[in-house]
Amino acid sequence: MSFKDFLKQQQTGMEAMANTGVIGLHLVSGPAVGFAIGYGIDHWFGTSPWGKLIFLFIGIAAGFLNVYRDTQALLRKMAAQDARRKGLVPEQQSETPPAGQGKTNSRAQTETDDTQP
Repeated sequence: MSFKDFLKQQQTGMEAMANTGVIGLHLVSGPAVGFAIGYGIDHWFGTSPWGKLIFLFIGIAAGFLNVYRDTQALLRKMAAQDARRKGLVPEQQSETPPAGQGKTNSRAQTETDDTQP
């Protein structure tokens, strides 16, 4: 195993830890922000406890939606890595667009471009 392979493996492990941390933060931050907004609305309008409850449930739903989106993006990334490893997809595609055409990336392509060194 060369030093470059070792660094690549370490980077993959760090990316996995970062993804796990983001998923955990989404599970906690969504309900916390929802509760805080509900608390403020209850304090402002005097509607306790309804604002807290409603916005807590909205925050829980938002947190789970973010976790779902992160998990789907992670699964797509893992599938692309498996396809590259099996040789189904070329390792690197050409980065230069045809003459006279600008380069446009979809959001998913931009996310994968940002994570690669």
